[in-house]
Amino acid sequence: MSVIEIEASGSVQVLTLSWGRVNALDVEALAELTQTVQELGRAGGGALVITGAGRVFSAGVDLNRVVEGGSAYTDQLVPALSAAFEAVFSYPGPTVAAINGAAIAGGCVLACACDWRLASPEAQIGAAEVRVGVAFPVAALEVVRYSCGNRAEEVLLGGRNYRGDDAVLRGLAHRIVPENLLDAAVTEATDLSGIPEAAYRHTKAQLRGPTLQRIRAGAETDREVRGIWGADQTLQGIADYVERLRRR
Repeated sequence: MSVIEIEASGSVQVLTLSWGRVNALDVEALAELTQTVQELGRAGGGALVITGAGRVFSAGVDLNRVVEGGSAYTDQLVPALSAAFEAVFSYPGPTVAAINGAAIAGGCVLACACDWRLASPEAQIGAAEVRVGVAFPVAALEVVRYSCGNRAEEVLLGGRNYRGDDAVLRGLAHRIVPENLLDAAVTEATDLSGIPEAAYRHTKAQLRGPTLQRIRAGAETDREVRGIWGADQTLQGIADYVERLRRR
């Protein structure tokens, strides 16, 4: 079953993440996201808005699947995460994230992979990976580093969630939109799509080229990341973290 809904709004394609209650990322959902974005890029790379169904953008990786699947699953998950983040980050046309609710860990990275990020006032945004006990795939770390600039260490090493002006200050959002978030995102994407296509694509490629080079040179680091994710100690820590969340 498809986990991504696509709807045209004028010249803009709106991609809605729609899987489970909190749009948690698993191997299958990530593969569909990667394929969808790549196909849209090959078909012309028009403007995209990415948002989440319901009241959550994406709560990040489906940790229950990680606990159930163990290292065999995380060996698939880490490259699937990297492929999805790279696909969105390298998409040639304009991309706007409409962060309608929590964008945590992988959800935060996915939003950061977009060119422009609009958020609702209540949306919590943060890269919580270190607090769960897992390392960042190269693509995830580099995307957040690109978006957050000199606040990247605070965001990546602190693992905290931010909202409102605090998220804007750290580069996790560009603007807070109190009402009609999706309409505002479509308006922003429509405006960006009015920029001459060749100029936009070439400028974006120049800006993101060095980051993409580091991502594509990160195979050895990602092997280390897979080892950390699949270690017994890490998996037990994730299981304990999930249990604590259930008790809240």
